[in-house]
Amino acid sequence: MQAVIVAGGKGTRLKELTGNLPKPMVDIGGKPLLEHQIILAKENGIEDVLLLTGYGAEAIEAYFGDGKQWGVSIKYHRESKPLGTAGAVLEAFDHLHDNFFVFYGDTMLNVDLRRMHSHHSAGVAVTVFLHPNDHPQDSDLVEVDATNRVTKLHLYPHPTGHYYRNLVNAALYIVRKQALQPWYERHATLNHPFDFAKHLFPEMISAGGRISGYVSREYIKDAGTPDRVLRIREHYRAGRIQSSSLRCKKAAIFFDRDGTLNFDSRWIKSPNEMELLPGAAEAVRAVNENSRLAIVVTNQPVIARGDCSESELRLIHNKFEWLLGQSHAFVDGIYYCPHHPDKGYPGERPELKVCCDCRKPNIGLFEKAAAELNVDIPRSWMIGDSADDIEAARTFGIRSVLVQTGHQDKPLRSSPDLVCQDVSHAVKRILEWEQGPQ
Repeated sequence: MQAVIVAGGKGTRLKELTGNLPKPMVDIGGKPLLEHQIILAKENGIEDVLLLTGYGAEAIEAYFGDGKQWGVSIKYHRESKPLGTAGAVLEAFDHLHDNFFVFYGDTMLNVDLRRMHSHHSAGVAVTVFLHPNDHPQDSDLVEVDATNRVTKLHLYPHPTGHYYRNLVNAALYIVRKQALQPWYERHATLNHPFDFAKHLFPEMISAGGRISGYVSREYIKDAGTPDRVLRIREHYRAGRIQSSSLRCKKAAIFFDRDGTLNFDSRWIKSPNEMELLPGAAEAVRAVNENSRLAIVVTNQPVIARGDCSESELRLIHNKFEWLLGQSHAFVDGIYYCPHHPDKGYPGERPELKVCCDCRKPNIGLFEKAAAELNVDIPRSWMIGDSADDIEAARTFGIRSVLVQTGHQDKPLRSSPDLVCQDVSHAVKRILEWEQGPQ
């Protein structure tokens, strides 16, 4: 594999930090950001690096040379003029491997690239790294289908009243060279700048090309402004970046949704009925900021009852994620069960009217989340409002908190570790519990 790093940005907004250096040379933890990317490539077995340079090319070439110091081979291609991210790659077409990673030179990342590459299957033109972030309202968002095929891109700014899934294009791609051939053949006639997200991907989707979304919780952040650089430096000093790879287990707080994070909406039928409980977004943000995973596990029998379809439930979840994003909070995953064990509902779907091993108090949803997100189970917690939540936590082997904001319609079969009035107090108690002697 090859890493192609688009490193031609001038970085006008970063001059107070970089002086006249190009923005990929901004310092993070005593090294240029670009050096962190090259080290990551080497750690993942990528030894061929192509740097696409422009402004400040001399400074980059003088620092990195042929790459032997880092155990890689570095080649350079200077763009003839500002071409945009995709335009720069197309101009270097003859230097590309059959499949290659694309990094943006102004992103700090720690991603298990081998794992991402294992999801880049035959017939896929591009695999795009996707993740939730804490500012979806001003990010480029992506829609995927049940097979994670990208179906639509929603570029910022977003229209008022539309709720999209918090699934952000994080500017890390695996590209099949052959898929670029039609654009390479006419690259001299393209309007520039010609960018991946704004131009190439929409055209590729319209032409029937398959773009696959790879969804991950791992760390990747844009370093394009002084505030963002300072935040990345803080994360680096705290060890958050180093521990973020899927190769590292991470503690999680599992949340029930209805009655815990939002008003009890077991009968919800539209996004308009979705409202967060007071303090819920702030509680989730506290989990994010304490470098834990925030995971929702929820029984959703509304589908089996015929109250809404899967696509309508997706819109409800979109609104839920959008409301969290307004407070700079996000969840790393939503895992739900559409089954129900009851009978006699009008419009019910018989094929979903079963008790299954994922529906709480069973732990199938927890097991799926733990496998996909590499959860550190012994260090994790569950916050919920029902007996089923507490019983599931006990079975799964994690601590639990019972909150008193929902409808407890069953007697408790297991005792929770803590009882709190709401989710905000629950998260606070969990963090205090872990900081002090028990």
